[in-house]
Amino acid sequence: MKHLRKYFFSGLIAFLPVVLTCYLFIRIVKGADDLLGQFISPYLSELFGFHVYGVGIVVGILLIVLIGFFVTNFLGQKIYQFFEKIFLRLPLIRMVYSAIKELASFLFTPRNQMSQYQQVVLVQYPRKGIYSIGFLTSKSSSRISNKTGHELYNVVVPGAPNPITGVIILVPRKEIIFTDIKVEEAVKFIISGGVVNPEVL
Repeated sequence: MKHLRKYFFSGLIAFLPVVLTCYLFIRIVKGADDLLGQFISPYLSELFGFHVYGVGIVVGILLIVLIGFFVTNFLGQKIYQFFEKIFLRLPLIRMVYSAIKELASFLFTPRNQMSQYQQVVLVQYPRKGIYSIGFLTSKSSSRISNKTGHELYNVVVPGAPNPITGVIILVPRKEIIFTDIKVEEAVKFIISGGVVNPEVL
């Protein structure tokens, strides 16, 4: 019975993520297609004589590209910032909007922006005795180091759940604890809010 329980839970752990991932992917694709496709598909069905699948997704992609083009120009940015300020003033909507924006910023930010992170380190921040995971980016300017009398390094202490944003601190080399944690593992740790621990410290 003990072995049977072990096999059952092992199979469940292996089987459930695959099934749920496939199910969610299908639901998202179908939902995205139905969202805009319901307005366009009837006309295409009447035109071609059969239902055309994937129209909603294609239209959605084109719409997102157009929105991206609009918000990257001067006028679009001003309009976007105006409506964003309104969202950020509404109590409940502000919390939801901020969380979704942070997550979207991380998920869809090009990974080459993470390449600036050379190594995962531990620093005592925001005070002595409390350790935070940080990303070592580079050695500090010699002009700044000379002012303090210490060999300083630039470290980004990321914020959860978006490791793209954070606080830049200048830390003396002797106070930096260098780790063997991979950047990807540290990112998972931050996104999960500390639930998924790095395998190697």
